[in-house]
Amino acid sequence: MDPLFILIVLAVLAVVVVLMVGIGGFAKGGAFNLKYGNKMMRLRIAAQFVAVLLILGYVYMRGNGGR
Repeated sequence: MDPLFILIVLAVLAVVVVLMVGIGGFAKGGAFNLKYGNKMMRLRIAAQFVAVLLILGYVYMRGNGGR
C-alpha cells in the first residue's frame, strides 16, 4: 500500500478525532470548553489544512503518473 495514502488516512482520522473532541467539549460546556474550545477549533483547522495539502499532493502525483 502507498505510504502517502496511509499518511492521508491518518491525517483524516486526526481531523475526525479533533472534531469529535471539540464537539463533545462544546456540547458538555463547562471549564473544558472555556479553556480548550478555541484551541480545539484552531487545531482542527490546522489538521484539515495538512490533510487537504496531502490529498492535493497525492492527486497531483497520481495525475502526472508519478509513484
